[in-house]
Amino acid sequence: MFFTTPTVLLGLAALGSSHMIMNTPVPYGKSTLTNSPLLADGTDFPCKQRTGVYEAEGASNSMALGSTQPLSFTGSATHGGGSCQISITYDKAPTKSSVFKVIHSIEGGCPIQNVAGNNGDSASAVDPSTYSFKIPTTLPTGDATLAWTWFNKIGNREMYMNCAPVTIGAASSKRDNEDLEARNITQLMERDTAAFNALPNMFTANIGNGCQTADSKDLIFPDAGDSVETLTGTSTGSLSAPTGNCAAAVAASGSAGSGATTAASSAATSAAKVSSAPASSAPALSGGVFATVATSASQPSVTSAASPVASSAAATKASSAATPASTGTTGSGSAIAAGTACTTEGMFNCIGGTSFQECASGAWSVVMAVAGGTTCTAGQSTSLAVSAIAAKPKRAIRFSQDHVRRRFNPENFNA
Repeated sequence: MFFTTPTVLLGLAALGSSHMIMNTPVPYGKSTLTNSPLLADGTDFPCKQRTGVYEAEGASNSMALGSTQPLSFTGSATHGGGSCQISITYDKAPTKSSVFKVIHSIEGGCPIQNVAGNNGDSASAVDPSTYSFKIPTTLPTGDATLAWTWFNKIGNREMYMNCAPVTIGAASSKRDNEDLEARNITQLMERDTAAFNALPNMFTANIGNGCQTADSKDLIFPDAGDSVETLTGTSTGSLSAPTGNCAAAVAASGSAGSGATTAASSAATSAAKVSSAPASSAPALSGGVFATVATSASQPSVTSAASPVASSAAATKASSAATPASTGTTGSGSAIAAGTACTTEGMFNCIGGTSFQECASGAWSVVMAVAGGTTCTAGQSTSLAVSAIAAKPKRAIRFSQDHVRRRFNPENFNA
């Protein structure tokens, strides 16, 4: 399709209010999400801040590790295409200090291919171009926020951003088997968190941060990552790098460091350190992986060499009423503001026996509840001492569902 420059400019002027919106994955707060770009001064970054910005409104986007996910849009003000990125943060209500990591980049031809200007005059029109992206197999599992960002080719220099709630779920069978061989939950989480932190930071420009994209050219991302599509097509003349102090802008977008992964990794790493006597079997029950533990301190523990849960738990000390002092717990266990700097990596802070947080990557994590039916010893310690609330002959203690069950196939557990 061919348009003269005046035709393109008139079309863009007429469609200034129609723009584009992400259709799948289903975004947060869809009823209040407009299809306009972020404000030029960046005050509504990230995710187009507004009342109800993180209301799910029924949106639920489940994505398995290694799966290929669809990406589609609504609208017709496609501005000649441009370049897009898909990024992830483990903050469920992202702020300006949240760290978004890129998992896929599209340079040229996004959100439409082979159209030199706009694609009509309807804000509700279905975009004929569709895309896909893959969830890396090394991401930590859990609830997260996905961001689609777009830098339009033609028109005002703008940045578009829609965000969606996602749940990163179980890995493939191949990954599960590899993890069964590793048999170390803490090492697995350290590996996944390191892989996430190694991803490039989400690119930002045209929002008053000193970085701009070139007019009438498709953006080349300074660091597009390993998953990149180049879809220049007939509608895109040439690719161009951004201008201005973009290195500083990208660095600023990662200023919170790896702390963005703390909420995703703390529950899993604590599962490896949770204090309990290992069981002779790990039965698969509804809702996650469980290990039965004896409440009597005098009862000997039986560890199955074939059980990865038991072998990792054997490296931790038992928690019981008879041995609370062995944890080296100090302090009263008052909550510490998330993101506050900490000095002892892996230190836990139990708050009132019902919740905890961890020192990870140099900062205290958000506060998380302990598993139902259990309590922790208030105060700070290098190992989170968790015990059952009520004494019974046997009790089921629930490990982190999102980060343990995905790695261990119950069919491999032996009595």
